Amino acid sequence: MKSHHHRLLFMFLVIFAQKIELLTAETFTGTYGINYGRIADNIPSPDEVATLLRAAKIKNVRIYDADHSVLKAFSGTGLQLVVGLPNGFVKEMSANASHAMTWVKENVQSFLPKTSICGIAVGNEILGGGDYELWEALLGAVKNIYNALDKLGLADVVQITTSHSQAVFANSYPPSSCIFKENVAQFMKPLLEFFSQIGSPFCLNAYPFLAYMSDPENIDINYALFQKTKGIYDMKTDLHYDNMLDAQIDATYAALEDAGFKKMEVIVTETGWASLGDANEAAATVNNARTFNYNLRKRLAKKKGTPLRPKMVVKAYIFAIFNENLKPGPTSERNFGLFKPDGSISYDIGFHGLSSAESSLLSLKAVKSQGLSKSYILILTISVAALVLFLKQ
Repeated sequence: MKSHHHRLLFMFLVIFAQKIELLTAETFTGTYGINYGRIADNIPSPDEVATLLRAAKIKNVRIYDADHSVLKAFSGTGLQLVVGLPNGFVKEMSANASHAMTWVKENVQSFLPKTSICGIAVGNEILGGGDYELWEALLGAVKNIYNALDKLGLADVVQITTSHSQAVFANSYPPSSCIFKENVAQFMKPLLEFFSQIGSPFCLNAYPFLAYMSDPENIDINYALFQKTKGIYDMKTDLHYDNMLDAQIDATYAALEDAGFKKMEVIVTETGWASLGDANEAAATVNNARTFNYNLRKRLAKKKGTPLRPKMVVKAYIFAIFNENLKPGPTSERNFGLFKPDGSISYDIGFHGLSSAESSLLSLKAVKSQGLSKSYILILTISVAALVLFLKQ
């Protein structure tokens, strides 16, 4: 009878270990994520940001570098973090595999598993941009970073991606007509081939705000804001679109299919709406930003696909946590935050500010100090309770 107990206990522990492994390997939990930009001198500390995000139940986070203060602050929180290799490092990583290995060891491996780093974004909006040397270096950097992960046994835990702006497309209206620009395609196709081999998605920065701003006379703002509208009809596919973001995503799927990558998933790595702008940015208002972000949350919560890919659930990282006062460019660039620099909400879409987040998470500080996520604690508690009951029988 004792050996039978031991066998059952062993099986239980194996299942428990598998559950833990599943938790550590997830790259995108649910459908909603957020970008944590930090080009500002007045925003809360990384520890406070971790508290804010956990209270808001936003688990998927992207940063644009691998700042160690952020990686340390997110340790033990259970937040799923994508770190960035900035564009300024891409040429170096492409030219030197040993530098790529050093970067991965220092900025990823040394923080695992306590900090849940689930992805590395190699550069941002490189293809379609103005630096052609970066275009040529991107694939080499991606391969060297991936090979470093592979040699360290982390390739199945940490996903490699790079995000693209809509500047890579020759056209995107109607969605079915979208293809990659000819000069981009010669760099894009080898990149997609590699991503297809390693199971990485196509990452798209899609802004209905910018599309509307570029042609306000011909685009219905309600279509950009997920409001009731007649939408658009794509004759080639016989599909109707009632919001612009779905159309932008399906345009991307059309371009991927044209390039020979019909099965690749599209993930939106940036989307948002500015709450303040210059005189020529009339659409950048608090009301429009609230409307867009509230409706976007509702859209993502439905966990449904697009008209062209109904089974591919839409996942998106919102831009951004905070208004960033040091960003260059038009006023709108500094006003995409869901939260103000002091941690209070910019407008109400169902989240709470930092002060309420801190009070609601005081009881979880002990959990973080142990370096364990809530998910681990929950599973461990349930497992121990089940084991005690089992052994009493």
